[in-house]
Amino acid sequence: MLIDKLLDYVTYDTQSDDDSSSSPTTEGQWDLAKHLLEELEDLGLENTMLDDHCYVYGYLPGDEQYLTIGLLAHMDTAPQASGRDVKPRIIENYDGKDIILNENDIRTSVRRFPELANYVGKTLVVTDGNTLLGADDKAGIACIMEVLEILTGNPDIKHGPIWVCFTPDEEVGRGTKHFNYDLFKVDFAYTLDGDLPNCIEYENFNAASADVKINGVSVHPGSAKDTMVNALQVAHEFHSMMDPDAMAEKTQGYEGFNLLTDLSGEIESAKMHYIIRNHDMDLLIKQKHDFEIIRDKLNDKYGYEVVELTLTDSYKNMKEKFIGHEKPIELVKQAMEETGLEYREVAIRGGTDGANLTWNGILCPNLGTGGHNFHGVHEFWCEQEGLQVVALVIKLLSIAKK
Repeated sequence: MLIDKLLDYVTYDTQSDDDSSSSPTTEGQWDLAKHLLEELEDLGLENTMLDDHCYVYGYLPGDEQYLTIGLLAHMDTAPQASGRDVKPRIIENYDGKDIILNENDIRTSVRRFPELANYVGKTLVVTDGNTLLGADDKAGIACIMEVLEILTGNPDIKHGPIWVCFTPDEEVGRGTKHFNYDLFKVDFAYTLDGDLPNCIEYENFNAASADVKINGVSVHPGSAKDTMVNALQVAHEFHSMMDPDAMAEKTQGYEGFNLLTDLSGEIESAKMHYIIRNHDMDLLIKQKHDFEIIRDKLNDKYGYEVVELTLTDSYKNMKEKFIGHEKPIELVKQAMEETGLEYREVAIRGGTDGANLTWNGILCPNLGTGGHNFHGVHEFWCEQEGLQVVALVIKLLSIAKK
């Protein structure tokens, strides 16, 4: 069963680590990868492989009159919350009230998360309030494995050849760093890494990051006047010069943001890390330039290189690659209509492995998984939505004729 697969996969601690230079960035991802490889082999897939960088591949033969389609999901969970010792709990026939996660009154409240009203009567899987759930993206893995189990057990369902890949380190921006494009030969692909089952996402943020190093001057506070440069205070000054309306917590839709994700240091030295996001590339370039302006102003003010800045591009908006190549989108729209889902197109306020795959030649929009409130203890998954995703993907594969 689909829910059993998810409950199994979330027990693996696969939290990735942005500070690690290894691939994968954490050892725990190997454990889930080996488990998934065994499952693919048990289902009878061909060309199954776990490579040296923790990518799991498998191939299901199909009717050559159909298109060859790829399905992908990532194995790692986000660094923002612990993924160790996840203790999922099933709530059947959800009553629409606050969900009490543990005895410390950690709760997923209807006031803070009003979308819970949409799930009255549904079956939900929640956390115990101490970890994330890991539905991002183990729900995507579970949906893909359920699709494969149904297809291999029902030869009457027609479909084309299918390539599957489970990737590591997506949450730290390295999900396609060692992807095997020579092996994964498809007409196009889909990541299953979203939330609602009736949404397709083929427009994502352009993404960059900023690493800011503050070089302070430490002296005894008793003789600090006009000599000390407190790096922590300069870090605060740097952040205060950012556009106050361009923060993640104040933006939505197509509005870009700069998000301070890490701050550490002492009087003599401090470090800051920002992620920079915008759907419009020209606006992203302006946001990056704003960082340079602030750096230059502070360096001029203090009379030396008090601020060092490193800007790094991460991924680009894949939307333009679909202009004139709408087949992957049209198939999803048809499949949703035939499975009774109300078709919606949504711009991702984030990114997926699909963005890099698309820019490297494999068109790869994103589909939902039934998971919600990712990257924190309020994460939950809806079984009914997950089953809708499975039905949608099977329908999509069955209509994807050349």
